[in-house]
Amino acid sequence: MTVTVKLFASYAESLGKSELSLDLGASATVADVVKAIAAMPGASRLPPAPLVAVNCSYAVTTTNLSDGDEIAFIPPVAGG
Repeated sequence: MTVTVKLFASYAESLGKSELSLDLGASATVADVVKAIAAMPGASRLPPAPLVAVNCSYAVTTTNLSDGDEIAFIPPVAGG
């Protein structure tokens, strides 16, 4: 299956892109995507358990994925 990964702010800066496509096995989960992204050069800003959304809904690492899903890595936000 192929999923689209969206990266924002510091995550996009670290990895040098705001969107990428990943080819995963048929029974992939969010944890598989986190592991694949963490192994990429520049992923040092990615925390061990980043906030992730699948198709615009927050997801946990055990969430199963389907072909064509959109996974967003949401960086911490600060403000006042």
